[in-house]
Amino acid sequence: MKDMTFGTILAVFEETFGIGLFWTMVAVAALVTIAYVYVLIRDHSISWRKFLLAQLSMPVGAILAIWFVLVMTSSKLTDLGGPVDIIVVLGIAVAGAIGTAILVYTIQSLIRPRQ
Repeated sequence: MKDMTFGTILAVFEETFGIGLFWTMVAVAALVTIAYVYVLIRDHSISWRKFLLAQLSMPVGAILAIWFVLVMTSSKLTDLGGPVDIIVVLGIAVAGAIGTAILVYTIQSLIRPRQ
């Protein structure tokens, strides 16, 4: 793989997760993002109580993201081979944590709108 293009990365993700699951994840991420932007526009501010609860869910999201990728790739943590693998796993954990925080905040705001 000489060239790292968007098409190459897309093909790798489709091969790793399967076409159906990958595009389902993309669609869900897009819907959650749209709902989050809607909540921010509707409320005109961030609720710090909801934000705190969303932050408390971040470690769970990080662990679940790492677990999901390990299951999908049929890998174990003992398969990590070097610094690049550690960086990738940490990136997965960060993405899972941030995604979970956004999801939790959005769900809270949609269930209990600002007074």
